[in-house]
Amino acid sequence: MKTKTSKLKDGDRCTVVGGTHAGKSGKVTDINTSRTGHITITVVQKNGVRFKTLGKNVVVQTGN
Repeated sequence: MKTKTSKLKDGDRCTVVGGTHAGKSGKVTDINTSRTGHITITVVQKNGVRFKTLGKNVVVQTGN
């Protein structure tokens, strides 16, 4: 289920559905809005690996 990226919060579980990191999942951290208005986030995977992606490429997981 997609949500608006303005609803992203630190600690949310998410899955990346677009871009270079499509198919990966983890927890949302470090939410930033660039000067051009794009939302960038850092996703921390379960194994500790971090990567940055755009907020529009992310779907927040609901439930467990």
